[in-house]
Parts: sequence; C-alpha cells; structure tokens
Amino acid sequence: MKIIVPMAGIGSRLRPHTLTTPKPLTVIAGKPIVQRLVEDITSVVNTKIDEIAFIIGPENKGFPSNTKDKLKKIAEELGAKGSVYVQDEALGTAHAIYCAKDSLSGPCVVAFADTLFKADFTLDTNADGAIWVKQVEDPSAFGVVKLKDGFITDFIEKPKEFITDLAIIGIYYFKDGDKVREEIKYLLDNDIKEHGEYQLTNVLESLKQQGAKFIPGKVDVWMDCGKKDPTVDTNKQILGFEQEKGNNLVAKNVILENSEIIQPCYVGENVVLRNTKIGPYVSIGENSVVENSTITNSLIQTNVEIKNATLDNAMIGNYAKYNQKYTSVSIGDYTELT
Repeated sequence: MKIIVPMAGIGSRLRPHTLTTPKPLTVIAGKPIVQRLVEDITSVVNTKIDEIAFIIGPENKGFPSNTKDKLKKIAEELGAKGSVYVQDEALGTAHAIYCAKDSLSGPCVVAFADTLFKADFTLDTNADGAIWVKQVEDPSAFGVVKLKDGFITDFIEKPKEFITDLAIIGIYYFKDGDKVREEIKYLLDNDIKEHGEYQLTNVLESLKQQGAKFIPGKVDVWMDCGKKDPTVDTNKQILGFEQEKGNNLVAKNVILENSEIIQPCYVGENVVLRNTKIGPYVSIGENSVVENSTITNSLIQTNVEIKNATLDNAMIGNYAKYNQKYTSVSIGDYTELT
C-alpha cells in the first residue's frame, strides 16, 4: 500500500507561524504535523506501506531547500520509500494529488496534511474506497457526503445551502489508485473546475456514477491545525495521548533550576528552566531557555528565550524572544517582545 500526502498549502490561517515554516512542518509535541500523520496511518492500516509520496510547494512559497530530504527520511524510518513532488500552483485538491501521478497506483491512502486524527481504519474489502467524515457545525466550508444504507450516495463541494453535516476531513482510501489517477486526468484534460479549482469531490462523484462504492470511515478524534487556538489544543490532545501510552517526552538533559514540570509536557534537548513552572500541556522545543515564568497549555518552538512571563494558550515560534505581560500570545519565528 502507498500513502499520498498533499501538503503544498501555505497555511495562511496560521500566520505568522507559517511565514517561515509550512504548516505541515509545524512541530507539535516534538514532531512535525506531517510526521505524526504518516506515523498514525502506518500504525493502524495493518498492512505494509511500500511508499509514502509527499506533494509540497515550491521554495518561493516557504518550503525550505532541505524539505525533500527531511520527508524522505520520515518515510525511510517507517520502512517505506520516500518520494517528493512539487505543486507549483495551487489548483485544487485533485490537482494536488495528480502531481504525484507516478506514485498513484494500487491500494493507497490519500491524507491531506491539515489535520491529525484518531480513526477506525478497518477497511471493507468489498468497497472501492473509504472517505473519513465527521459531523461539523458549519459544513459550508467543506466537501460533504450524503449516505444511504451505509454507502455514500453524493459528494458535494462546499454547499451554500444545508444538505448534510458530514464533512470530509481529508483522509481517503482507494482500492485502485490507477482509476483515481485516470479520472483526475480526465478532469484536467477537460478543464472541469468547481469554485475555480479541480476538486477531488468531482472525481469521487464521477467514480461513483461509474459504479464505484464508497463507504464512510469513522473518526473518533479530529484535531485541527488550521489556526492558532486549535493548534494549541491539538498539542494538548497529543500530549494527553502520549501520556496515556506511558511515554515520557522530557529529554534527559533538561536543566531544572528551582523549577517544576507538571505532566504531560514535551521538553526538548538542552532546555534550561530557571525559577519556572511549566505544564500541564506545554511543549518547549530544543535549546530554549525559560526564566521566572509560569506556562500552561502552550506550544513553544526551538531556540526560544522567555523571561518573566505568565503564558496560557500561547504559541511562540522558533528563535523568538519574549519578556512581556500578555498571556495568550501568538508570535512567529525570530520575533522579539522584550
């Protein structure tokens, strides 16, 4: 089986953090979002993953030059071949997947690197595919599905009027990736767009009309990483899951000087805590120094300096410096508030 991961979006809703780091590479509890995504899928599909194909954006859209090497390493550590493709222009979900056409064959999981999840991945071999969905309050921002007798009957992209509240969360299984590739090619060749883009929902609707049977997948937990507050909450949930599994995410060489760590927390290598209390639900990246501070429920990246702070529901980027009175802050890489 293969995993296809479109991740070329610039993550504008998560700015300023995505001005220097693409959203799928944002680190949560010590690992990039995209790494957690493919690790979770690999652990639950109950079959060998032969290849993981990533679709990234160009360097001028914020993707560092070493992105390809990092992604290939993630795949290799999971025992799979790593392939990386570039989507030069954002032309929709179907177009993004087609950028990896050389890898789109056989059984495959397509997972957009926007969210993390906990889901039932028991695959029905009698179905042609599975689409993971979840009830949402406002379905107008999503592709949605209608159901009958356990099968999906309709795919609708961002409905203006209420049709159903079952939103597609961006995780798909296809028994035959070749058919998906061919149908996307037809869409592109005939310039069939919706909302100005080539949409995967149109591909799914066409395959269904040709006789393909799709079933809904069950999602237990859906963790959004689109904006600052949901991303901080995702960090909290991930830390809780790691604690349930008995994992200690505090590096052994953390220096504690009159300080306390209230679990669950992630604390990276070479972090120094002086006269500080952190936790619960705090992630602090490597080589950071925190002094005279109290921090709860926050996501802090690497090489950060924090002094005299009381932080809650905060998100602080790499190489930032903070020494202020505000509690729920969101500051990007290399920002200084001192």
